[in-house]
Amino acid sequence: MASLYFSARRRLIALGAGLGTAAVLGSRPALAAASRAEIDRDVQAAITHLRGMENAAPLFQHAHAVLVFPHIIAGGLIVGGQFGEGALMRGATAQAYYNIVGASLGLLAGVQSSGLAMFFMNEASLVALMHADGWEIGSGPAVTFLDRGVQANVTSSTLREPVYAISFSQQGLMAALALNGTKITRITPP
Repeated sequence: MASLYFSARRRLIALGAGLGTAAVLGSRPALAAASRAEIDRDVQAAITHLRGMENAAPLFQHAHAVLVFPHIIAGGLIVGGQFGEGALMRGATAQAYYNIVGASLGLLAGVQSSGLAMFFMNEASLVALMHADGWEIGSGPAVTFLDRGVQANVTSSTLREPVYAISFSQQGLMAALALNGTKITRITPP
């Protein structure tokens, strides 16, 4: 009886891994990298959207740079994955391009698309990102995730953390974007 349970559980995990991988890989044909122009266009649209969000102004005013991932596709059933591409912006200039890749295991089911903006509030946190050979969130500078309730209370006097993250434009059936176990790596888009 126990071996039957574990066999069914293994099949369910394998199915979840397959669905999660299909959701992430299906976001772009064969995971083809977006071009620099495509990333720039999507990042500018995301920044316009972010600037219209309530209480985002203090983050933009005080950030040394903003890393924007306009579209992160996440999906899975028990085992999931996520993928997106974006740019590190200093003012109106793209300083570098990055991808974000993550895997998770737990009570999850569905597919979603969302954006993520990471506001680097001091030079030390920015240097940590730029000099890392793949920055795993949770190591290095602390990342404070601002949900809608916390965003409403953000002012220039309350900004004390090295990095703030905001998700935006969520669409789909998953509850939230997971940052634990996520790795951000510098890329060179075509």
